[in-house]
Amino acid sequence: MTWHSLPLFMTVAGRSVILLGEGEAAEAKRRLLDRAGAVIVGEDAAAALAIVALDDETEALAAVARLKARGVLVNAVDRPALCDFTVPAIIDRDPVLIAIGTGGASAGLAAALRQRLEGLLPDTLGALARTLHAARAAIRARFPDGVDRRRAIGTALAPGGTLDPLTASHDVAAWLAGADNAPGDMLVTIRPRSGDPDDLTLREARLLSQADRILHGATVPASLLDRARADAMRIVCDAPPVTTSQGLTLYMEMA
Repeated sequence: MTWHSLPLFMTVAGRSVILLGEGEAAEAKRRLLDRAGAVIVGEDAAAALAIVALDDETEALAAVARLKARGVLVNAVDRPALCDFTVPAIIDRDPVLIAIGTGGASAGLAAALRQRLEGLLPDTLGALARTLHAARAAIRARFPDGVDRRRAIGTALAPGGTLDPLTASHDVAAWLAGADNAPGDMLVTIRPRSGDPDDLTLREARLLSQADRILHGATVPASLLDRARADAMRIVCDAPPVTTSQGLTLYMEMA
């Protein structure tokens, strides 16, 4: 599966961003840029990014052409075919930012998803992120091996885990003090029933997101493998391994 774009978070605080236009659409973008700390400038200023929120089609097309000729990356409001980047719907749990984008296909859908997810994410999410950041040295000391550390954190943050982010209370110190935080090396076999990712059970989806390596039969479709961590090793094989490797190894074959 090919993405329509690569999601990125770009720091614009103190940097110039061109904003062209007036009215509701331009003001909405101005508020976003202000919140991100950008320095809003006019078309003639030096900048790497620009947002064009001009209503007149001829003026908008001309402005986009001029900016792109200078090598400026452009977001053209309501004109997705002209956009080098899009501005997502944003859920703010500072410092956690969740961005929802549709590649310009439907801003309304992105907004509806944002509203739905807002009710699921507790206000304590930002505090959890800050606490985990402050505890980085202690986490490294408790789990010096990178694989063990990643799996311990993943287990703690999993649904029902000690630090489940969707709950309102998180005690990182108590989690670190626990004796059973580092799960052992494991080999787990799953047998999806179809190539539709929506048919995965919650357990199967969780294992895919946590696995360090995925061994799979040749008939396992890419639609399922795409649900795994991007950095997980993928190996095509006909049978599960005899020995267990470090971390979580997932063997997938179609049912």
